[in-house]
Amino acid sequence: MTGTSSPAPSQRHYGMDWLRIGAFALLILYHIAMVFVPWDFHVKSTHQARWVVLPMLATNAWRLTLLFLVSGYASRFLLARSPGPGAFVAQRSVRLLLPLLFGIVVIVPPQTWVELVTKHGYASSLPDFWLRDYFSFDHLAGVALPSWNHLWFVAYLWVYTAILTLATMLVRMPAAQRWFDRVFGGWPVLVLPVVWLVCVHGWWYLMGVESHRLFADPVGHLTFLPAFLFGFGLARSRPAMAAIERLWAPAAVVAIAAYLTILSIEMLHSPANPTPRWMFRPYGIAHALEQWCAIVALIGLAERWGRRDHPLRATLTEAVFPFYLIHQTIIVVAMAALLPANLPGWAEFTVLLVATVAGCALFYLCGRAIPWLRPLIGLRPAPPSRPREPQPAII
Repeated sequence: MTGTSSPAPSQRHYGMDWLRIGAFALLILYHIAMVFVPWDFHVKSTHQARWVVLPMLATNAWRLTLLFLVSGYASRFLLARSPGPGAFVAQRSVRLLLPLLFGIVVIVPPQTWVELVTKHGYASSLPDFWLRDYFSFDHLAGVALPSWNHLWFVAYLWVYTAILTLATMLVRMPAAQRWFDRVFGGWPVLVLPVVWLVCVHGWWYLMGVESHRLFADPVGHLTFLPAFLFGFGLARSRPAMAAIERLWAPAAVVAIAAYLTILSIEMLHSPANPTPRWMFRPYGIAHALEQWCAIVALIGLAERWGRRDHPLRATLTEAVFPFYLIHQTIIVVAMAALLPANLPGWAEFTVLLVATVAGCALFYLCGRAIPWLRPLIGLRPAPPSRPREPQPAII
């Protein structure tokens, strides 16, 4: 990429690395909390607490969109290091599709089995389920088999990567980057995405939610794909990043106000007193405002306060994807194992948190140490070890 608006390819924004790490850590906490709220999940604690919904709503609007944005941002640097678009999509296919297949075959089945056992009275053991029912390509008690569950994100990311690769082959990238810099180098970086998201959530798909089904998810694709492409453009745009740094404070104010609006609507209504239809549009508009303004505020804060490197950053950045692959299976299996103990809610949460972090770390460290497992958990092949130089003889 040429032009004064583009940083050198070697320039690294550590703030975006820290933001990516934090976003995935938040996702793990969110999925632990899913055990304790009335919303549907693969396994539920007996300690349901409606108040837990309130802090979760603070992240509902933007957490997934942010993950796709930072993934698009990282893709720009991966593409710059690749010999060309073909090599880039081939490398990304290995890094995404192999873990996705491994996850569907090995990681996800315990989640589905626990759901069938705890919710539908399924009586067979996990090995029997895996050998007899899981690969039936049918439904069992309304549960689709096999499933990718939380790994839908990986499938979407590969599809968006393929779209991006095709776009880079068809579009003159320097001209496209200059257009991006001009459009998003000021207030439009805050306003234009909000207008788009208001259309999605406030008009086109009123109170619609993502289905996480690749061919039947208009709300998801209209939200996540633009965020992914925006992150790709942002990675080489000084004007857009500078505008975000200037606007993070007003964006944070708007995001908080939008969250409080959503919170008030949620607190005024309950399953016994559902939200009236006339409030759907204000809710959708508030959702859109919080969705983008929170992301702008977080990127601005990360760029302002997260520019310093740390010895743990590289390790955490590498560990993020293996943690993501395994975390939900650990949560679901651990919660199922805790059910007979009937522990207090706070004890269940503590055990789940410790078990999830420890299990994710063990999965990452073991997978990193075993060469043939590395590509299955999304890691690059281990670099070849350097031969030891002969030591001079001591006379």
